[in-house]
Formats: sequence, C-alpha cells, structure tokens
Amino acid sequence: MTSSLRPHGDRKTPSPPDQQTQPSRQRDAFFDNAKYLAIVLVGVGHAWGQLLDGNRTVEALYRALYTFHMPAFIIISGYFSRTFDLSPKRVKRLITGVAVPYLVFEIGYALHRRVSEDPSNDISLLDPTYLLWFLCALFIWRLTTPIWQTVRWPLPIALVIAALASVTPSIGNDLNMQRVLQFLPCFVLGLVLRPEHFQLVRRRSARIMAVPVAAVAVAVAWWSVPRMETGWFYRNAAVQSTDAPWWSGPVLTLALFGCSVVLTACFFAWVPGRRMWFTALGAGTIYGYLLHGFVVKEGTFAGWFHDPAWDTPLGEIGITVLGATLITLLCTKPVQRVLRCVVEPKMEWAFKRDAGEAARGREKRERKGEGRETGADAARASSEAGEKVSV
Repeated sequence: MTSSLRPHGDRKTPSPPDQQTQPSRQRDAFFDNAKYLAIVLVGVGHAWGQLLDGNRTVEALYRALYTFHMPAFIIISGYFSRTFDLSPKRVKRLITGVAVPYLVFEIGYALHRRVSEDPSNDISLLDPTYLLWFLCALFIWRLTTPIWQTVRWPLPIALVIAALASVTPSIGNDLNMQRVLQFLPCFVLGLVLRPEHFQLVRRRSARIMAVPVAAVAVAVAWWSVPRMETGWFYRNAAVQSTDAPWWSGPVLTLALFGCSVVLTACFFAWVPGRRMWFTALGAGTIYGYLLHGFVVKEGTFAGWFHDPAWDTPLGEIGITVLGATLITLLCTKPVQRVLRCVVEPKMEWAFKRDAGEAARGREKRERKGEGRETGADAARASSEAGEKVSV
C-alpha cells in the first residue's frame, strides 16, 4: 500500500522535467498508410490513362479513381497545414520543400521533353508540366492558410470561389490556377478537420458501408462514360471550353466535391491504422510522385503504350501492377537518400539566422550547463555524507 505520508508513496522522487527522458515523437501510421496508398493510386491512375481509348471498363475505373485520389492527397495536405503561420521556420520549409522542388523538376521535365520529343520545347516556370501543378497549388494554398484560419465560414467561401472559377475562362493557364481554385475546397476541408473526424470513418460500420458506396460509384462512372467528358474530373478548365451550358460549371463543381468527400471517406475507412510493411514508404511519397512522371512521359514519347497487348485483360492487369510497383520503388529509402538534396534540400546558406531560434538555443545550452554543475555539486555532497550516488 502506498503511504499517504510520503508524497510519492514508495516510488523515488521523480526527476525534474529537464532531466526526464522525453518520449520520441512518432509518425502516425494511419496517415503514412493513407499517403502511400494514395500515391499508389496516383501511379495506377496515370497507367490507366494510357488505355482509355475505346475501353469503357478502364475508363469507368479511371473516373471513379480520379474522383477522389487527388482530393484525398489534398485533404491530408490541408490537415497537416493547420499550423502554418508564416513564421520564418515554416516559410523556410515551404520554400525548400515545395518551391525549390517545383523549380528543379519543372526544368527537369522541360529538358526531358526537349531530349525525348520536342527539341524546341521551352522552359516555362509559369506553366506547370504534367503533375507539377500540385506543388504549385500547394505553395499557394499554404500561403493562404492564415486567411482560412481567420474567416468564419472557410469551406463555403472556398466552394463559392471554386464554382466561380469554373465559369471564368479568363483565369488562364498561368500557374494552373483553374486547378488551384477548383481543388481549393479540398485543401480548406483538410484545414477544418480534426482528429475525431478521421476516427468517425475508421469505425467498423464505416468500413462496411464503404463497400456498397464504392460499388455505386463505379456503376455511376460506367454510366457517365458516353454521357460526360473525362476532362471534368481534371478540374483544369472553365465550362466555356465545352459545349455545356454555363450553369453546369457550378453544379458539377459542387457535385464533384460532394462525391470526392464521400469516396475519400470510403478510402480512409479502408486505410489500416496499424503499422504495415509499407508504412515507412508514406514518408517518401513526394519522391514517388515527382519521379514516376518521367517514366510515364517517356513511355508516351516513345510509344510504349501503343502495343495492342495492353488492351487485353491481362495487359490491363499488368500495367496496373507495373504502375503500383514503380511508384512503390520510387518511395523507398535508397531513392530518398540519393535525391534528398533536390527534393528536400536544407539550403541553410540561403536563409537568415532566426534571432529567436538562436536565443532559444543559447538558453538551452545554458540550462544544460547549469544542470551539469548542479549534478556535480550534488554528487560531491552525497559522497561526503557517505550516501550512494545513483547514476
């Protein structure tokens, strides 16, 4: 029984906070699993995109996938951007983790096309190539995070902006602003979500309900193939670029957002929450995302996907497996170690020293020095008293 006369019972008096061992901060396996599975679906989607001509089955699956796979990624990005506050530390991370990779890979993709297909291809930093629109959009979204954290109705405002963008062709292609604005509600949704919202979709009942919902989504996608243009799922143009009436832009924007949220919830419901063999790969998804586009583009330039064998059921399964395997390999640690200098550069030379951070560092070193001195004094005093010193 613990004695009430002793403040800590039979336990030894606890060490001061600065001497206690702090638990290491661990990554959330659920979100790493979600990011890995989402990036695999991105690779599979780009593989399926080469087989759309006249293949209704593949196109139906492709449309169902494109309804939610990028929204899921964007929602996760928004969720982890909640603490972005334009502080020097976070601005530095935004530049090194988003802006610099965008510049490096934009030049890389332009040079790749110049070598493989078009020797006269220009390098344009305002016109994101292929999948680089996401980095451009993420940079803009994060810069606007303090705004969405301040206004009273962030999600309705973002939806209005997206709907207006769908009927505004004058926005143009610079920085792929149509996608930036039409996918904006997904990022804002991530900002307003809380951990308990993810717990709701991870219940067993949610996993069971996700099965018929996904089946209905595929059926609707099958029905839509001859009735709706695939371009709507890319959200990169205004309605005026089609023959549809102007009001269909806002209607489809809201409808696609609703479908994206539902299917993303189904996706999260199926994501395992425990550590899996692929959990560690979730930390390297940006590598897989940026690199696999070179293989897809090279295949397009070289005509790899024109072989009739790809149009057979076995070929369709094969290209699906190849897409998933390729992007998995590109997320591994060896690839991260080799390319970290361009994907996640530190670039300490490019930034001013944060005075506040330097002061905190000095204060921390001083506390450690005082702690060592205090510990030495206590040891000497205990030894003089004949007491045993615990190390």
